[in-house]
Amino acid sequence: MSQNYRTWPILIFLTFMSLILFLLYFYFLLDTVTNQAPGTIWPSEFTLEHWRFLIEPIEGRQSIWRVTLNTIIFASSVTLIVVFLSSTAAYALSRLNFPFRSAFLGGILVLHAFPSVTLLIAIFIILQLFGLYDTLQGVILVITALELPLGIWLMKGFYDTVPWESEMAAMTDGASRFRVWWQIMLPQVRPGLFALGIFAFLSGWGSYLFPLVLAPSADVQVLSVYLSSLIDSLGRTDFSLFKAVGLFYMLPVVIFYLFTQDKLMNVFGGAAKG
Repeated sequence: MSQNYRTWPILIFLTFMSLILFLLYFYFLLDTVTNQAPGTIWPSEFTLEHWRFLIEPIEGRQSIWRVTLNTIIFASSVTLIVVFLSSTAAYALSRLNFPFRSAFLGGILVLHAFPSVTLLIAIFIILQLFGLYDTLQGVILVITALELPLGIWLMKGFYDTVPWESEMAAMTDGASRFRVWWQIMLPQVRPGLFALGIFAFLSGWGSYLFPLVLAPSADVQVLSVYLSSLIDSLGRTDFSLFKAVGLFYMLPVVIFYLFTQDKLMNVFGGAAKG
């Protein structure tokens, strides 16, 4: 009973904070479907004008659906490449002994800790040399390279928890290293692959600085850059339109989280239990 008394203040506080956030987002949504009289904060009439960008492009800008397609391609490509390369590299680092293995592990850890923004000029020059500047492929490669260190370390941790017995038994029976990795190891580290895929997708979807600098053209624009382009430097920003596009940008991530939260919590729950 005393334990319940101690948890009540926490529950009340969390409920109160959740209510505040709900009201803020509700007002955020309300502002996108109403107009306000000058000098007031209360809506005066209902309108869907701020959502018109779903039907026709905003003047002087790409279609929102073209930009959304770019963002989906961008985030999905980053996810697939990061998951594949991290799972293969981490397996080698976990199971194979080769020269400078420890130095390589330390190097990628330092690389991940290094502020990525300081690499921006060097990356810009490299992409220009290889003809990848202002292309979606170039930004995909850059974000993938920046996400790989964390992905490799994450997957190596999962591989390290898998016992050697099943792997060695399969190799004794004549299974190749690739078959062992594909049929025996990957199923056992599936929670790690799933968690890494979620993190990589969210990182790709939320990337802003590198797409802004390395792919500035409207043809390869992603939603984060598109949203920032709606801010008028002269102070004439349509904030209701800005909020509507912001909600559109947020919605896929919310849906993605709702469908994956149970599995993601199982990953962390299993890790904590282990």
